[in-house]
Amino acid sequence: MGRLVLLVTAPTVRAGLLSWPAWRVLHDADRVLAESVSDPLLPALDEAGVRWAVLPGAAGADPAGLARLLTAALADGQAGSGDTVWLCLHDPPGRPADVPPGPVALADALGGPSGPAAVAVELLYGSAALPGGELLTLVSVMDTLRRNCPWDAKQTHESLAPYLIEESYEALDALESGDRKALREELGDVLLQVMFHARVAEERADDTGFTVDDVADGIVTKLVRRHPHVFAGVAVSGAEDVKRNWDAIKAAERASATGSAGSVLDGVPFGQPALALAAQLQRRAERNGVPADLGTENPGSENLGSTDDGDALGAELFALVAKARAAGLDPELELRGAARRYQDRVHAWEQAQPAD
Repeated sequence: MGRLVLLVTAPTVRAGLLSWPAWRVLHDADRVLAESVSDPLLPALDEAGVRWAVLPGAAGADPAGLARLLTAALADGQAGSGDTVWLCLHDPPGRPADVPPGPVALADALGGPSGPAAVAVELLYGSAALPGGELLTLVSVMDTLRRNCPWDAKQTHESLAPYLIEESYEALDALESGDRKALREELGDVLLQVMFHARVAEERADDTGFTVDDVADGIVTKLVRRHPHVFAGVAVSGAEDVKRNWDAIKAAERASATGSAGSVLDGVPFGQPALALAAQLQRRAERNGVPADLGTENPGSENLGSTDDGDALGAELFALVAKARAAGLDPELELRGAARRYQDRVHAWEQAQPAD
């Protein structure tokens, strides 16, 4: 008898893009068995003239049950001396880390390499998921949720807006904590917001609608356009040249969109936290040659600019941002660091208090 080949393919890879060993074993096999007619590889097999059949009872079977079905199929005398190929898919998302992959579990249930009734069992990976392939899975999951989950189905751009901000802050918190595992999870939550907004926009039939592919195409186009030193042969001497080119390209884009040069501060979002806003305004102005003394309320004066206590305090804070930047520090992160240290001191004080 021949081998039982468990041919594992990635659902996010186009079905016809199998390795040469995979196509060869499919072409030479006595039988090719699939779980159901919905296997994404089957149209490519039809096109290539490879005959296949569905294994009755296989849909939804666990590895042990599937092993019994395959063992019975091998024993029915139809396989001859050639190979039998079982079409496997890489596990869908959500498999617990302590559970072995489905194809591996199936191979073990079949008795390992020796196989059932002395039939050799071989795991053959015919295609591997490409980098970014799981993004396609996320698109599919998001589409399913939008159609089938009552909560997801009723969300709008406006109702989702708080989560976009919240998830970004949670990702920043994980980054600052040094917990790389948490950072990975929180970045996934940020990515979900992008996918969710794109899925909502996809439903609009007017010219304001867009898809996640439109979002990706837009950022790809922008990155290529703003990195001429990478994609267009422009020479740069270092990172500062890159920043200057970036700002010049952005200015040209604004001029093209509005018909005028506009301001160097155009596009700075005023909805961000105040310290971050002040720092971004100063960075943008500095890179475009704005005089540094415009950072005070009354340029050239020692007076910070107002008899109103609130205005004076705001001016002092703005000046502190400039001081932090001059020292190469991020004022937002420094203030957050001070807040964390204060939190630690409060916790220590609380723990030192006598119990009631």
